[in-house]
Parts: sequence; C-alpha cells; structure tokens
Amino acid sequence: MSNLYILDHPLIQSKITKLRNKDTSNKEFRELVSEISSLICYEASRDLVLDDTTVLTPLGETKGKILENKIGVVAILRTGIGMAEGILSLIPNAKLGHIGLYRDPNTLMPIEYFCKVPEDAEHCEIFVLDPMLATGGTASAAIQFIKERGIKKIKYLCLIAAPDGVKRVQKDHPDVDIYTAAFDEYLTEDGYIFPGLGDVGSRLYGTK
Repeated sequence: MSNLYILDHPLIQSKITKLRNKDTSNKEFRELVSEISSLICYEASRDLVLDDTTVLTPLGETKGKILENKIGVVAILRTGIGMAEGILSLIPNAKLGHIGLYRDPNTLMPIEYFCKVPEDAEHCEIFVLDPMLATGGTASAAIQFIKERGIKKIKYLCLIAAPDGVKRVQKDHPDVDIYTAAFDEYLTEDGYIFPGLGDVGSRLYGTK
C-alpha cells in the first residue's frame, strides 16, 4: 500500500492557510503554490541517494556528498505547472515534463492528449505534480500513462488531498507514495474538495 505523508511543518501549514483564504490575490496565490510545492519537495526528497565526492575549497580538499539520483518532474496540465516552479527552484537540474488528459464524454475514460517526459525518464526519480487530489481519476490515469513509458520510481505531490483520491491512488498504484500539505474532509456534489481552496486554475491564472 502506498504511503500517505501529510506534512505538518509549521511553514507549510501557515502557507496553506493563506492559500485557502478567498481574499488571497492571484499573484500571492501563485507565489504560495510555488513556495508550498518547494517545501513538499524538500520532504519528498529525503530518501534521495548521495554519492561521495571530493571538492577543493579555497583552503584545500574536502570530502562531500552529491546527488546520485536523476530527478524528473511531470506536471499534470494545466494546474500542475503552478507547482513546477517551486520544485525547479529547489532542484534546478531536474528535467521537466508535462502530461495532459481529458475525459471522453461517452466512456468517461481519461484520454491522454499530450505527454512529454524526459528522454531518460526510466532512469529518473519522477515527481508527479497536481495541486488537488480529488477523485483520483486523473492522478491514477496520469501515473499509469507515465508507467507505460517504463518509469518505475514515482512519487505524487499535491497541495490538498481528499479521502476518495487517496484511496483511488492507493488502490491503483500501491507503489506510489503521496505527499500532501493537507488531507481534507470530503468531496462536494460538484467534485470540489471541502473545505479546499476553490478552483485552482481560476486562482492561479485568473481564468476558468
């Protein structure tokens, strides 16, 4: 069963509270999404492997550690893009990919319309980004499409998760750990997470 990590760091909890506030401006909302994403990534990257290395300081030689893992970031369009900046500010050498999905009106099955992942993604640790884990349908489908490209090391990062979405990802992808800043109560009839923070796309970009 995949693990659910609800991050209770004071900085994360303070920023997620500001993010929820309906009076937070689009500009501040975007900044908060980036900052929270960076902090979530910090926690999600604790088990990355380090290699021993030697460097020269201005005073002489010393031993140190350097990241061994290749890191890839795959943002689920379109709101996952808002999280990517924060991750790249922390790991600037990470490779960035995108995946876009829509739901077929007849079958209601998710259809991939765009997918670009790093060329060597099968050798990378991949962080899948999407602010809201609601029903889990999009998250599960995106992870499946990514796995079909030979990628095995995957973590899912979101800002807020609902019980339905967590159960779906845990059921479909028990090998994928979930990192979130908040675990909310339930989904409304319209599919919004409650109490949540409203429509992320509208608040990120000012457009529905």
